[in-house]
Amino acid sequence: MAEPRFTDEQVDAAVDALSDRERFRQAESRVMRIAPQLQRILAQALEQGGWFDTAEEDELGKALAASDEGERASRIKTLLAEETRIGMLVGVAIGWELARALEIDQDEQTGD
Repeated sequence: MAEPRFTDEQVDAAVDALSDRERFRQAESRVMRIAPQLQRILAQALEQGGWFDTAEEDELGKALAASDEGERASRIKTLLAEETRIGMLVGVAIGWELARALEIDQDEQTGD
């Protein structure tokens, strides 16, 4: 099955659609029903991908060891931001693959 191609305009429209509060609430509700499974998959993907290994622990150690309070706060904020970005990116990849798998399953069921 060929990977669908989307124009920039289609992607922009889809992202804009997410700003609709009701649509977002519906999506959030669907995700909350499967959140425990998604959290497990995210943790596995992050661990297997080596995202949070000894380098992260080293950075945390450096942040906590900083003698200057401002530097320590800055390092911790940066580490949290990086972890958040990585978690979001991996989470999006998981969501994208989940949607793709559901689409394939739907196509197989309808014979498309």
